[in-house]
Amino acid sequence: QVQLVESGGGLAQPGGALRLSCAASGRIDKINHMGWYRQAPGKQRELVAVMDRFGTRTYDDSVKGRFTISRDNAKNSVSLQMNGLKPEDTAVYTCSAKGIWYTDPVFDDHDYWGQGTQVTVSS
Repeated sequence: QVQLVESGGGLAQPGGALRLSCAASGRIDKINHMGWYRQAPGKQRELVAVMDRFGTRTYDDSVKGRFTISRDNAKNSVSLQMNGLKPEDTAVYTCSAKGIWYTDPVFDDHDYWGQGTQVTVSS
């Protein structure tokens, strides 16, 4: 089983910046996809950014040019640098992982989720 632990959420002013981080733990060899989703009150959860283990990044159009996703495969971690924050970025941000090879080796194609961290952008 995989555990995902997030950190870095908090309060920022419009135009400010926050950096989220997430570390996966377990008997992990490789993770295919790691990324971030968010859900604002009254809205459905949406993809923010995903990065595969080879370095391909995918962003939602609403965050392109402002957010940057990065990974450290050796640490099984992923981060999200959020610049130029807007009030509409306010949401609970959740780390995700999908496509995991364990050290056995065994492949697991389930989706795994962290607890979520609150990001609030307000003036």
